[in-house]
Amino acid sequence: MTASETGSAAWPGRLLVSGPSVSVIVATAIVVADMIGVGVFTSLGFQVKDIPSGFSILLLWTVGGLVALCGVFSYSELGAMFPRSSGEYNFLSRAYHPAFGFLAGWVSATVGFAAPVALAAMAFGEYGKAAFPEGSPLILAIGVVWLVSIVQLTGVKHSSTFQLISTALKVVLIIAFLAAGFVLGAPQPISFAPRAGDFAHIVSAPFAIGLVFVMYSFSGWNAATYITGEMHDAKQNLPRALLAGTLVVMVLYVALNAVFLHTAPLDKLAGQLDVATISGSYIFGDVGGHVVAVMICVGLVSSISAMMWIGPRVMMTMGEDIPALKIFARRSESGAPAYAILFQLAVANLLLFTRSFEAVLDFIQFALLFCSFFTVLGVIKLRIMRPDLPRPYRAWGYPLTPLMFLLVTGFMMYYLLTERPLQSFLGMLMMMSGLLIYAIFHKRAEPRTAP
Repeated sequence: MTASETGSAAWPGRLLVSGPSVSVIVATAIVVADMIGVGVFTSLGFQVKDIPSGFSILLLWTVGGLVALCGVFSYSELGAMFPRSSGEYNFLSRAYHPAFGFLAGWVSATVGFAAPVALAAMAFGEYGKAAFPEGSPLILAIGVVWLVSIVQLTGVKHSSTFQLISTALKVVLIIAFLAAGFVLGAPQPISFAPRAGDFAHIVSAPFAIGLVFVMYSFSGWNAATYITGEMHDAKQNLPRALLAGTLVVMVLYVALNAVFLHTAPLDKLAGQLDVATISGSYIFGDVGGHVVAVMICVGLVSSISAMMWIGPRVMMTMGEDIPALKIFARRSESGAPAYAILFQLAVANLLLFTRSFEAVLDFIQFALLFCSFFTVLGVIKLRIMRPDLPRPYRAWGYPLTPLMFLLVTGFMMYYLLTERPLQSFLGMLMMMSGLLIYAIFHKRAEPRTAP
């Protein structure tokens, strides 16, 4: 009996759905949508300040993409072995102990997705002022979160259509921007070929620190693992979706940074947050800011949609395992985990109204990295401790690819511990609170962790 079948039978009153219905194309769209937020449109200004080299900057983003791919290979192995929705909650429960899985699930289900949703919505509100000058950013932010949540409540079929269309529109707009930049933009005196002095940039501290923030822009490469149970032939299609989505984003990220550098002078970009707007003004003139604002707004809608889809699946799966949370496991007739969606909507709105989402994001970064680190480490652990387990997909490049991911993620955690010790400590407290809640519930909850 599969995990989804046992979960369906566990709770009387839970409405059943016909079965997995998410195609590999939609799963890929979720990965792309979740990854491309505002990070790539704002990071370059701080990178060129210390790394004034076109080749080194593009290499920085390429390395970030390769590290994300290393994570993809490991998550794909675990996802094919244990095809159940909820990402790290499922993987850490299987690889280590249900308490570890609950720790990760607690962070994700409470604020791990709600805070990024609130941040993306607030960014939508700020950029939306270009189209609606009289509009309030907060009202626009709340409106887009409610709109997307309503779509999610209509069920997987409508969510898939909305996700596919919004993500396709995002990619088309980015490609159009790239084409306009190379065709209409006046070339700047910058070279993307390696030059003398580039090696010094690559081995410098600013390059390493820049990689930390590049990796934040690549976060979301694991998005499809949160909806594994809703995918067609997840053992085959999950690795495909993760790989295809990450490759698409990697190409777009490198190309976008190339266009920014190609169209705008370095001294105009250095230290600036709105590098996309600056580049847009050089490409399109006075209307450049409006063009970029519309592009980012459309992109943020698909990002919010992806996070409002995958986030509630963590709470839903936890509800299948833990009697005290069983209400979140209930699905509507259309297949939507309505209570879990409404819970995430409520938390996101609370964070928006209190303007606390930025503070929450600061202290959950360490927790999220911690969970990803041990998830990938779990691949190595299971290879050693459980070599007998069926592995429909085996991580490409093992053990080098998981070790590369662990090295970079470990460096990012070290950076957060040294540069933001208070926020990291609060993140650890957040995880510890999850263990406390697990200790209260574990006698009544019996998660299915046997492979």
